[in-house]
Amino acid sequence: MKANKSLMIALALLGAVAAPARARECGPDALGVSRTVAIGAPAHVGLKTYPQTLDLKDHEVVLTFDDGPAPTTRRVLDALEAQCAKATFFLIGRNAAAMPDIVRREIADGDTVGHHSNSHPMLRSLPFDKAMADIDAGVAAVDKAAGGKDSKFFRFPGFGDSPALLAALDGKAMPMFGADLWASDWNVMTPQEELDLVMGRLRRSGSGIILLHDIKKQTADMVPALLAALKAEGFHLVHLVPGDSPPALKQAPAGWTSETEATLRKMGVSGPRRRNAAEPMGESPKADAPNPEQPAPAPPKL
Repeated sequence: MKANKSLMIALALLGAVAAPARARECGPDALGVSRTVAIGAPAHVGLKTYPQTLDLKDHEVVLTFDDGPAPTTRRVLDALEAQCAKATFFLIGRNAAAMPDIVRREIADGDTVGHHSNSHPMLRSLPFDKAMADIDAGVAAVDKAAGGKDSKFFRFPGFGDSPALLAALDGKAMPMFGADLWASDWNVMTPQEELDLVMGRLRRSGSGIILLHDIKKQTADMVPALLAALKAEGFHLVHLVPGDSPPALKQAPAGWTSETEATLRKMGVSGPRRRNAAEPMGESPKADAPNPEQPAPAPPKL
């Protein structure tokens, strides 16, 4: 009994020593997390789609990744862990079901796991019942893979929401996320080209929610350099976690238009979209606007 007690004390002391050692690995040279923001519903944020976004300070950044998990997600997680950085992952349900070990690692690492439908359809083009069925199936799959530790955060595939879907998810207390900056990693480019693109946009905007895709090899290759560049240029990482209240918001500047909506119209995506005085029609789509009709990412092979 005495030997067991001594062993327990020794293990406790070892843990006390190990914890500061790990903390030193995440010292002043690491990007780290500058602050944590709790997000509750209702919330529709991201200036690419909505006329408001999170009230971020100058040089504050939120990292978000869509469409995983995938084998490349492990490398993204390695890069985040090395810099003591945190991100939010919007998972496709069928991918989470195929690779629950990666979902569990995201949770264990302290990242936030959200939802991105079950099969990545253009939800606004589906009948309401079918759209909700795909959303609910995705939520159930991610929740199972995450052991119930997922958030209620949601991002529409292709940002293709509708008034009815927005209202339904508000009723489920699910905060909805667009983005303020696109990495445009649906386009083929080198990691250096992607880094230059993201940092150039971030310098111009000063802050924002960044959309990346952890299923893209070029992005996984780029993330370590992105984290280093954020640190070198004085950007601060904000980590999003579930909360009980809507977040503080920053309204879009005068003359704002929805770039997402312009893109969807150009592509002939059917289905209604909310319209009101605060959310005018969109401008001409940018050349690098995302293709919301891109095929759904396939479940990774084990």
